[in-house]
Amino acid sequence: MTTLQRKESNPIAHLTPEDIESIGRELDAIRDEFLAARGEKDAAHIRRMIKIQRRLELASRATLMLSVFPPAWILGTVGLSIAKILENMEIGHNILHGQYDFMRDPKIHSTTWEWDHASPAEQWKHSHNELHHKYTNVVGRDNDLGYGIMRVDEQQRWTKAHLGQPFYNLINAILFEYGIAAYDLELGRNLKTKKRRDNPEFRARLRAVGRKIRKQATKDYLVQPALTIPAGLAVGNPVGAFFGTMAATAIANVVRNLWAHSVIICGHFPKGVETFERTSITGETRGEWYLRQMLGSANISGGKLMHIMTGNLSHQIEHHLFPDLPSSQYAQIAPKVKALFDKYDLKYVSGPMIVQVASAWAKVIRLALPNREPAREIDHSIPPRHPAEVAA
Repeated sequence: MTTLQRKESNPIAHLTPEDIESIGRELDAIRDEFLAARGEKDAAHIRRMIKIQRRLELASRATLMLSVFPPAWILGTVGLSIAKILENMEIGHNILHGQYDFMRDPKIHSTTWEWDHASPAEQWKHSHNELHHKYTNVVGRDNDLGYGIMRVDEQQRWTKAHLGQPFYNLINAILFEYGIAAYDLELGRNLKTKKRRDNPEFRARLRAVGRKIRKQATKDYLVQPALTIPAGLAVGNPVGAFFGTMAATAIANVVRNLWAHSVIICGHFPKGVETFERTSITGETRGEWYLRQMLGSANISGGKLMHIMTGNLSHQIEHHLFPDLPSSQYAQIAPKVKALFDKYDLKYVSGPMIVQVASAWAKVIRLALPNREPAREIDHSIPPRHPAEVAA
């Protein structure tokens, strides 16, 4: 793992190759244990969450029918914000990971579920499940690390354009679902040349995103506001009812985006989380893949409500180790994983959300500026694990 060879204190220097493969075997055993325990309790959890979310969304949209009255507007906006967070985080994200495919319920399955998001489910599954989880925190390969717009490691060359990255990050947070859709499309890369722009596959994916955004916008900003016009007419303010409901829905979408962005940046960017160079994963063994997930993820501490509202991505370490296990199991898995960190003298990065958000933003701001000292050279006294690292 060549990035770690540049660190003043290498967090895995004390581990032998045998230790790393032993970690892999112990994590496989934990996975097998909880895979065998997966069943009706997990199925009941996701069905209950879907029922709660749908009832909350329906009640909130019904309340917004009276959006000309400030108390109804506030209550409807808050309720819709929470409903959208639950739909994306605890329900959509986890179903699309295939965590509940074992139920064999065609309505709650990764191949049939579509979510309230700008990115079509199929495109998101490719960029997230297949790429992000494979290349966790590998600079230049994992788009969740800096979203393709930020400098994320001191080893990366600094340019003046990086001075704006706190602003880029803020805009990305506000419009997060559209940012996700853009990097699902690899928009920057595919718009660079006419050949890429004209590629039939890219154009088909672009049209799919356009259709998804149009469908979501029609529901949120035309249909729902139009349904409030009769109530507005009754009190002599149909225009206020229409635009009030439109504003409430826009605020709910922004709240959901800010929350999702905060949860995800907390999972991979706070102090103590490692990043990796492309060459560090050449010939990577299963044990080394597990170790990269352990070092490249961070948790958010809190109670049951926090875990539900984050889609259990507050257990980001456990999620990255076992992305296909039901998220409802992560709270039980966490103590076993933490014990493994302790056994092998590895740092289990976790903290309250406000601390993790502040730490991640501090890193965004710090890396927007030039390095205070020259980037550290690779410490060649640490033996390379793979032949490709010799030439790195």
